[in-house]
Amino acid sequence: MEESADSSASFFRRHWEGYKEFWKDRFSILDNYSRFVKRDTPLPSWSDSDVEEFIASDPVHGTTLKTAREAAKFSAVGSVIGAVSTAGFAWKYSRSLHGAALSFGAGAVFGWTFGQEIASHGLQLYRLDTMSAQVKFLEWWEKKTDGRF
Repeated sequence: MEESADSSASFFRRHWEGYKEFWKDRFSILDNYSRFVKRDTPLPSWSDSDVEEFIASDPVHGTTLKTAREAAKFSAVGSVIGAVSTAGFAWKYSRSLHGAALSFGAGAVFGWTFGQEIASHGLQLYRLDTMSAQVKFLEWWEKKTDGRF
């Protein structure tokens, strides 16, 4: 009986390791950020003026980062519009507080998604490498705060 328990544990362990490897491959992009997230001391907060300084100093990645920040504003506006409109409809037709609250949350998520899609097409984000612009900004900020400029 113990042998069958060991073989079933190894069966599950093998599948679990394969499952972890599968998702590790799919989310390998997160390795770009790991050196900024897994630091001994976290990076200090930055302000909008710091981001504007980076945008002015880097003509390639700065413009990409500026466009990505504009896209985030589209998403935020879409989220607010989606949340308020769906919660309003739910309240108008059902007078259910929990239904309006759930509609508010779902509308925020859907609105964020639609806002991001509108920004992606309107600002042509599919042509830009926004991840490398964000990583370049974090490298720049790390150098600046460590006094390596």
